[in-house]
Amino acid sequence: MGVLSQVVLFPLAPVRGVVWVAERMRDMAEEEMCHPSVLRARLAALNEALESGAIGPEEFDREEDRLLDLLERSGGPGGRARVRTS
Repeated sequence: MGVLSQVVLFPLAPVRGVVWVAERMRDMAEEEMCHPSVLRARLAALNEALESGAIGPEEFDREEDRLLDLLERSGGPGGRARVRTS
């Protein structure tokens, strides 16, 4: 960046800082929600919900497929860890 563009864009520096912090927080939250131990706990809770009758078999199957897919992508049993490119 040239000196002129730095001077012109200087008032936006706080906004860029807030955006950067928000992006890092989002990334951390996504990593925590997709951690294998969290996903296994969610699968256990899903099984309990099915056994107690809180959810039906169709809803269970949909959510189980979604959670197992996330577990596979997160590096859980039989899966490979995601490689971040950014």
